[in-house]
Amino acid sequence: MVVGVEEAKEVLQREAPILGRARPQAPELGSDGETEQRPRTGRQAESSPARRGPRVPKCRPGRRPPAPGPLPQTRPHIPRTPAALSRLAVPCKLLIPHSRGGGVGGVPARPPRRPIRQRAALEGTGASPPAVLMAPLLLGLLGLLGLWGLLCTFARTPSQAPRWPPGPRPLPLIGNLHLLRVSQQDRSFMELAKQYGPVFTVHLGHQKMVVLTGYEAVREALVGTRQELAGRPPIAIFQLIQGGGGIFFSSGPRWRAARQLTVRVLHSLGVGRAPVADKVLQELRCLTGQLDSYGGRPFPLALLGWAPSNILFALLFGQRFDYRDPVFVSLLGLIDEVMVLLGTPSIQLFNICPWLGALLQLHRPVLRKIEQVRALLRTLLEARRPHPPSQGRVQSYLDALIQQGQGKDPEGLFAEDNVVACTLDMVMAGTETTAATLQWAALLMSKHPSVQGRVQEELDRVLGPGRPPRLEDQRSLPYTNAVLHEVQRYITLLPHMPRCTATDTRLCGYLLPKGTPVVPLLSSVLLDETQWETPRQFNPGHFLAADGCFVKRAAFLPFSAGRRVCVGESLARSELFLLFAGLLQRYRLLPPPGLSPATLDTTPTPAFTMRPPAQALCAVPRLQGH
Repeated sequence: MVVGVEEAKEVLQREAPILGRARPQAPELGSDGETEQRPRTGRQAESSPARRGPRVPKCRPGRRPPAPGPLPQTRPHIPRTPAALSRLAVPCKLLIPHSRGGGVGGVPARPPRRPIRQRAALEGTGASPPAVLMAPLLLGLLGLLGLWGLLCTFARTPSQAPRWPPGPRPLPLIGNLHLLRVSQQDRSFMELAKQYGPVFTVHLGHQKMVVLTGYEAVREALVGTRQELAGRPPIAIFQLIQGGGGIFFSSGPRWRAARQLTVRVLHSLGVGRAPVADKVLQELRCLTGQLDSYGGRPFPLALLGWAPSNILFALLFGQRFDYRDPVFVSLLGLIDEVMVLLGTPSIQLFNICPWLGALLQLHRPVLRKIEQVRALLRTLLEARRPHPPSQGRVQSYLDALIQQGQGKDPEGLFAEDNVVACTLDMVMAGTETTAATLQWAALLMSKHPSVQGRVQEELDRVLGPGRPPRLEDQRSLPYTNAVLHEVQRYITLLPHMPRCTATDTRLCGYLLPKGTPVVPLLSSVLLDETQWETPRQFNPGHFLAADGCFVKRAAFLPFSAGRRVCVGESLARSELFLLFAGLLQRYRLLPPPGLSPATLDTTPTPAFTMRPPAQALCAVPRLQGH
């Protein structure tokens, strides 16, 4: 026979007085602190009703139960303090108090019964009560920590939040590429500036960059920010070519060390002074000898680039080359091919989307040509190693790099790879820019014969028929100097070179975050309508005062400005003045037969720089005895 739980309770209650060990069971408390009787089953109601006392009606919702009758004397004392009542009371449930001592006859007293919902929750999780109670607390704590991390990462104060300039809405994948002309990207930027202002944001694919146009904005960026815009953004093709080394596309300590050494070496070699001027005049004689061989017949315009290239090679390698030397011819040919390839749409696509360019192998032609140039440079480098400079005086740029690498160089800033990278930068940039500018000057003199005649009149008056020009003659030749400056302004040879913010930078009223590519558009400065009277016309009067004296213009920035101004500016100015004056002193530059000055094409050829078109000119001697 199975005895139920309720029957066992009644047996224990009847035997308690006899055993003398069990404590009487205290009545339970209701939700309002009053005693409340636990409902009983039918079987319990039938057994010894007299012992149970008067029947207490059930507690109905919204009604206060009647006051209980007198309790038996054996009722234990129930504390009436609020703390004790709060521990005992469970809303809308009857709870059996837990006995402090052992149970009857060694049977432990039952623990307090929990509400049904709480028991179901515990049984459903299988966890102990402390674990269940701690779980929501831990989840809440983790949520707060995550929210705090998001706030620290993304939520800045209004004074620190990036404030981007306006700009056209980008399209998926391509950004604003549909608004830019590949061959004349700077002209497209200037058109966008008319709509969005001098400072605006563009998207080249997924790359977000800020473009600065006009003298005021560019001047503030290049001069006013100092070190904040001294770095270069990582350009994909030049990262492959130079690996972050060299002079022109590097940043940080490697750039500073290479630039400081380059400036110091060029100065010690006599750049801007008589030693280099003598080399330029020597090269001028070689160039005029080549032009004389044509006897006034058309010659290729590219021939004029041989002289400035050879002057640079003499400074870099300590020797000049004959114009028929295989190394000289190979270097010039490879440099020409590389510069053309760097300006192609395929390389621009590679820089914008490197993964797609690598998939399509768009960079391979450039890298093959660069490797050939690098092989020639290594040959010239090895030829200089067995002949270290005597008494600490360097004879060439390579000597200085070798000497620096053999000295104290704990960080490896002048290891062999960076020596080749610096030399490659000087060869590529120095050869292209000065040579192209001299070619443009000759082409524009053929295009504007009246300007050419006025220059030659001034040269004849100041220099005479036989004396070659010197650097100190620049002050005495204001019109010649003005024409040469106007050539550089008009052609906008290098429209822009991107910079990169080294820190969060305030620029033109905007706050740009660290790592933002910034494009100071130099061509927009050289063509700024607020700075030049006739910016779209070739007009030497831009650099002349009313009395005919030469006037410097603040907006003349062909070599850029600030900390990254062209490292070879002084050399380029010296070469251009002496070569240009020497050529016009000796020759009349004319269009080839069948063309007139008006029909002479001056449309730039797309390349890394704004090159002149492949033209032929005639150099007709002016004076006898030269």
